[in-house]
Amino acid sequence: MTRLNQSAPLLLAGESQTLEYKASFDKATVESLVAFANAKGGSVLVGVKDNGNILGVTLGKETLNEWLGQIKSATSPALIPDIEIQEVTGKTVVVIRVSEFPVKPVNTRGRYFKRVASSNHQLGLSEISDMYMQSLQLSWDAYVAPNTGIDALAMPKIKRFIKQVNDSGRFALDDETPLAALEKLKYIVSGQPTWAALLLFAKDPLRHHVHIGRFKTPSMIIDDRQFTDTLFEVVEQSMQFIVSHISVAFEFDGSVQRKERFAYPLPALREALLNAVVHRSYTNPNDIQIKIFDDSIAIYSPGTFYGDISIADLQTDNYKSSLRNKLVAEAFYLTNNIEKYGSGFIRIRKALRDYPELNLEVKEIGGGVELIFKRLAYPDALQAKSELEIGMVESSEKSSEKSSEKSSEKILTLLQATSDMTTKELAEHLGIGQRAVEKQIVKLKREGRLQRIGPDKGGHWQVQVQKAAN
Repeated sequence: MTRLNQSAPLLLAGESQTLEYKASFDKATVESLVAFANAKGGSVLVGVKDNGNILGVTLGKETLNEWLGQIKSATSPALIPDIEIQEVTGKTVVVIRVSEFPVKPVNTRGRYFKRVASSNHQLGLSEISDMYMQSLQLSWDAYVAPNTGIDALAMPKIKRFIKQVNDSGRFALDDETPLAALEKLKYIVSGQPTWAALLLFAKDPLRHHVHIGRFKTPSMIIDDRQFTDTLFEVVEQSMQFIVSHISVAFEFDGSVQRKERFAYPLPALREALLNAVVHRSYTNPNDIQIKIFDDSIAIYSPGTFYGDISIADLQTDNYKSSLRNKLVAEAFYLTNNIEKYGSGFIRIRKALRDYPELNLEVKEIGGGVELIFKRLAYPDALQAKSELEIGMVESSEKSSEKSSEKSSEKILTLLQATSDMTTKELAEHLGIGQRAVEKQIVKLKREGRLQRIGPDKGGHWQVQVQKAAN
């Protein structure tokens, strides 16, 4: 503890991520120190009002020792801050500094806080767990699931995963011994599946849902689904639903060949969905929620941002991502679903460059993160295009009943997005009978616009690009 006869530059900075003013020393002072210790460290200036006006404090011979004792006894693990006395305009101000604590979280009398911007945020149970895991560089999904054996895993899903990993070229796995391959990747530990293994390969998927709906108004639902499946499957099911409920345009750039343009960039939507599935908190009981409106798509993922990342950080191209679910993220990376860790929002922004009529909003709400793709008024340049240049074709289940041509286009669109859809799945997404879908497929194959590759089971569809007429 030292006494300095100098001005305090900190007073000019104002309250921030690392600075707090307190008129007097009290339990709120200790809460701020805990919040700083659980973030990036910081200083509390005692004897200064919230507006920066200097009140000063009166110190006795043992005052600072008493404050230090109160801080140590009221925190766990115990904080031992640096305390410094400054004389500012003839008044005494006490600066109490703490560094970021190496093993978090720190609490004060059973309550946990973290510094967010210029205020203290009290942590919930899931946030406390996340902070502890991150502090020790652990991952919840890497823990063995209790009372669960290997027989809980579906072998066909494991084999499909191994094939996708080998096809991606990012890793080589022995497909002759699938369980040994999972042990190599730490999805099986000491003969037992981890939580990640259950999320990815379980016969009976864990009860983590994706609840998705097509809304006309906030209270009027046109279509509503709840997908409960292992993670690779639920991503594909959700993307199929999204694609079937957004419109597609046909642009003419002067050539004979027309070009499809979805109302939203599919790579951005898929990236946002993957982000929700991979980075959500699986200790949070809430569902991933996707709401499709006429003018927006909102994707909500349970669990606030993990680590020290903020919304402002996501607007940059060099933000540092922390993984809440390391093994889940690794699975999606090895299968080439994720290009690179910590680059999802960069790719979303890149995909939106060709969509000036869209705005992306990111916010933390209700203990989770929500991404909203919002359609704005068309720019003048787009609005000036004539109907001969852009013709919007609604991709809803009602339009499929009115025009067989529109049904054909929608079938091709769905199969381009997901090539292994069955006729039953196509019928469900289009809202028409399976027999009608089969007739359309026969027609498309006859026209040379669609081809079946491989057998009915295990094969896939290939959409043929039409050549311009001579």
